[in-house]
Amino acid sequence: MLYGKAGLGKTAVTKYMMDALEDEAEKREQADDLYVHEQNCNGKTLFMIVRQLVNSLLPETASKFPKRGLGTGDAFEELYNQLDRLGGTHLVIFDEIDHLNDVNTLLYELPRAYSNNKISQSRVGVIGISNNYTFRQSLSAKVKDTLMENEISFSPYNAEELRAILQNRADRAFVDGACDESAIARAAAIAAKDMGNARQAIDLLRVGANVAEKNGDTRVEDDHIRDAQELVQRGRLRNRIRDQTQHAQYILETIALLEREEKTPARSKTIKTHYEQVADSWGSDPLTTLKSVQDHLSDLHMLGFLRRDGQNRGESGGRYYEYELDLDPDIILETREEIETV
Repeated sequence: MLYGKAGLGKTAVTKYMMDALEDEAEKREQADDLYVHEQNCNGKTLFMIVRQLVNSLLPETASKFPKRGLGTGDAFEELYNQLDRLGGTHLVIFDEIDHLNDVNTLLYELPRAYSNNKISQSRVGVIGISNNYTFRQSLSAKVKDTLMENEISFSPYNAEELRAILQNRADRAFVDGACDESAIARAAAIAAKDMGNARQAIDLLRVGANVAEKNGDTRVEDDHIRDAQELVQRGRLRNRIRDQTQHAQYILETIALLEREEKTPARSKTIKTHYEQVADSWGSDPLTTLKSVQDHLSDLHMLGFLRRDGQNRGESGGRYYEYELDLDPDIILETREEIETV
């Protein structure tokens, strides 16, 4: 089981190690035939995953396992038939395994397939990749006992490691002299302080190069990375806004408009009144209860979009929360306009 935040190289390292293992297995006459299978579990059901595995093992002349008409148990039975038909050792990589709907069944079935006499001519190993450090806690007791797994945790990169990664990319991406060493160092330092994420560091260097190119400059320097940082951050915020539900977006838009008018921090009752106008302006029926709006406000606060302050006005005023944005209102309003006009 591999754990770590996105962009720390879990999938890349796994593929690298599997390639190395396949090369080594080919060199050793005594080694079993080795088969490596990769499955991304995001948005998939257990049936879909097992069906895809079956179809990857079937002979080219065989009919595909049907999408409908048979159940997950049938798919597992056919999977075991195909594993034994091929024999050898099968390593199955489940990327984003924490997204799978019935992961307990999967992690109970496959590791115990040989001991439960489901297969006799083959062996199965499982490699799970997850961004969720608490994933194991969600597994059933019998699955935890079954796995006896090794855990590998991927820590965020430091500035020196990111600098080495960026230097490697820069050597391949730029002609000689087109990227200043200090620009690479700045991109690495910014990413290390933020998320320790290689993708973020690479994005900074890539966007910095775009900035330089648009400016007509022939060399990527510190100033271009500084400009890239703002562009990358705005892009990330836009994506996070787009990921919210429709009514959560309406509430964000409402608070952005209130902020422009210097009417924040605002109570949930005030926000609800203006939110109804925003929803109506986009031709949508607003949420009808204050509680539903308050639930959205609480979620947006937990996600880091909003700041929340508790107020206590004593017996006469009671206790309540006031909300304001924790990001630039212009980004929200620009993103909302883009979403609605596409």
